[in-house]
Amino acid sequence: MSRLSEGNEIRLLVGGGQYFPAIEAAMDEAREEIYLETYIFENDSTGQRIAAALARAARRGVKTHLMVDGFGSKRMPSSLIEPMREAGVQMLVYRPDIAHFNFRRSRLRRLHRKLVLVDACMAFVGGINIIDDMYTPGHVPPRIDFAVSVRGPVVDDAHAAVTRLWVMVSWTQFRRRWRTWGLRCAPNPTAGNQRAALVIRDNLGHRRDIEEAYLDAIERAQSEVMIAMAYFLPGLRFRHALMEAARRGVRVVLILQGRVEYFFLHHASRALYGSLLEAGVEIQEYHKSFLHAKVAVVDGHWATVGSSNIDPFSLLMAREANIVVEDAAFAAQLRASLLGLIEHGARPVVREGWSKQPFIPRTLAWMSYGLFRFTTGVLGYAKEHESR
Repeated sequence: MSRLSEGNEIRLLVGGGQYFPAIEAAMDEAREEIYLETYIFENDSTGQRIAAALARAARRGVKTHLMVDGFGSKRMPSSLIEPMREAGVQMLVYRPDIAHFNFRRSRLRRLHRKLVLVDACMAFVGGINIIDDMYTPGHVPPRIDFAVSVRGPVVDDAHAAVTRLWVMVSWTQFRRRWRTWGLRCAPNPTAGNQRAALVIRDNLGHRRDIEEAYLDAIERAQSEVMIAMAYFLPGLRFRHALMEAARRGVRVVLILQGRVEYFFLHHASRALYGSLLEAGVEIQEYHKSFLHAKVAVVDGHWATVGSSNIDPFSLLMAREANIVVEDAAFAAQLRASLLGLIEHGARPVVREGWSKQPFIPRTLAWMSYGLFRFTTGVLGYAKEHESR
C-alpha cells in the first residue's frame, strides 16, 4: 500500500448532487489538462452535462482525456461521443467489449475506478459513475454514493496513476499519437493537515493493496468498524478479520444493499450472514433506495472512500482506486452520513430471526453462493479468493 502523505485537504462529497457540480466547476477552471476515468458514462442529463464540460475545456485548448470501460460504457452513442471528439477531447476505451460471451479471465478485468484529475493539482476519487443519481431502474432514487475532492501531495500519486494507464492503453490500441506523460510539474505543496494515501488495485504491482489496507485497519481496530458496501462477498481472510474483531469486543457494523440488483450476488452474500451474526457482527440492510457506497470508518480516525467493493470482481479482477484518510474530523463526517443511512433507511438483520429462516430462503442463499463459487472457479480465481 502507498504510504500516507502529510499536508492534504480531503473533502467529502455525498452523492451526485455534490460531486457533479464540483467536477464540472474544476473542469471549467482547468488551464492545462484534464483526465477523467469512469466505468459508466451514461447518455442521460448528467452524462451530457459532463460531456459538454469536457468539450468546453478542449475547445479552449486544455488537453482533455476521457477513458471509459468497454463493458460499463458499451452503450455510449455516437451522439454523445462525436461532439466531444470534434471539440478535441481524446477518448480511449479500456478493453472494448466483445459481442459474444466467453470465460476468458481478461473479459472481467475492467476499469472500475472513478478518477478525475485537473491540472495535476486537484483530484476527485470515489465510487460515482457519470450517471444521473435519480436514474435507478427497479430502485427508489436517489443512488447513495460517495466521493472526495483532493488537494495536496497525494494528488501526485493520482496523477501518476492516470497518466501511466493512459500511456499503456494508448500503446496497446496503437494510438501513439496520443502518447502523453502529463504535465511536468513540481510536487504538489501542502494544502491542508490531513494524512492520506491513494490505494489502487491492478494486475501488476498492486494486486492486493486495497484489501490489505482494509485488513490492516480491521486488525488494528479497538472500538468500531463501520463499512457501507454495495456488493459484499469477501473471502475467508476478510470474513475472519471481521469476526475476530467482533469477538474481541469491537463493534462491527455492515451496511449492505437490501434491494436486489444482481440476483445471485445478492443471495450469495446473504449465505454469509449466519457466521457473521453468530460472531457478533451487526448487519444493517439498506432498503430505502439504491446503495452504491464503497466506504468505511474505523475507530473514528481511519476512513476510506473509493470504487472498490468487497467482492471478487473488485478485489481480484478490476482496476480500482480508493482514498485512505487518517483524520478524525473527516472520519466523523463520513460516520455521521453512515449513521444517517442506518437511521433513515436500514433494517437490522436479527441473529435469532436469521437462524430460523424458512428452508427455501436458506437454500436459495447457499445455491447462489455455490453457483458464484463455481463461476469464479471456472474463471480461475476461486482458489486464490478463498485463501485470502
